[in-house]
Order: sequence, then C-alpha cells, then structure tokens
Amino acid sequence: MRAFTPADLDALHTFNRLPEVARYLYWRPRTLEQTRAALEVKLGQTSLTESDQEMAIAVELRSTGHLIGEASLFYRSKEHRQAEIGYVFNPEFHGHGYATETARELLRLAFDGLGAHRTIGRLDARNTRSAALLQRLGMRREAYLAENEFVKGEWADEVVYAMLDREWRAR
Repeated sequence: MRAFTPADLDALHTFNRLPEVARYLYWRPRTLEQTRAALEVKLGQTSLTESDQEMAIAVELRSTGHLIGEASLFYRSKEHRQAEIGYVFNPEFHGHGYATETARELLRLAFDGLGAHRTIGRLDARNTRSAALLQRLGMRREAYLAENEFVKGEWADEVVYAMLDREWRAR
C-alpha cells in the first residue's frame, strides 16, 4: 500500500473502466478522462487530520509494483473517533486474498493509527463478496437500510458493517 502517483493512470483505468467494477459503486464505468480526474483528486488525499477527510491508497503487488487496486480510509468524525474503510480491486486479481489483506491493514490504520473508536464498511446489499470479506475480518453486520439511496437510476439497499476498537483488540 502506498500513495498514488501520476504514473498510476493506465493501471487504474484498466479496472475503473469495467462495468463489473463500477456495478456496486456510486460511479459508472469511467472514461480515461474521468479516471484521470479521479486520480488527480486521489493525489491530494494523502493524510487524515480533520473530520470528513479521505486518504486514497494505491494497492500494488509487492513482487512487481503493479497497481491492482485502490483503498480508502475516511475520517468520518474526529470528535467521535469514527472511520470508514473502502476498497476496489481489478477483477483480474480477485480470489488471491489481496482485498482481505488490504482491508485488514485499513482497520489497523483506523484503530492503531487514527485511534478510531468505531470503524465501518458500507456496501450495496447485493455485493455479497464484499460482505463476506468484512465478516471474515470480524466486522459485524450492524444495519440494513432498505432503499435508502437512489443510485444509477434505481433504489439501492445498503448494509453497514462495523467494528469497535475493543473488538479489534480482542480478535
């Protein structure tokens, strides 16, 4: 895991352009220009000091340095010590444990780095693979929000998984 660089554009676009990647996200498959604009934002998201900030993290293979995914750590509330994790991976690299390893590291950063009291993962209820990943990490399903957001022309259900600092330490 590392900060994004301008050189990540092509590898990032390789999976940001795919319908199956954007399926459960707020954005549609991206054009190269849309990916470039998203990368520009990510380049500035390198630290978390205040509420409502996001840190964008590039995920690469150690052996090759090839970008295979992206991760986000959100500082939802400094006052209430609330964080949120997120991740998106190139489908070519699904099934190898990279997303699990990344999400575990995001939880470590949230609890040990930010001092979070509570960290959540939010997802489209149809995204069963992501739900299974969060459960494997010991996060508990905390909420099911039926048709709570209108996304891409349809009502979407959202599931919230959560973990408290004491649960992180006890795992």
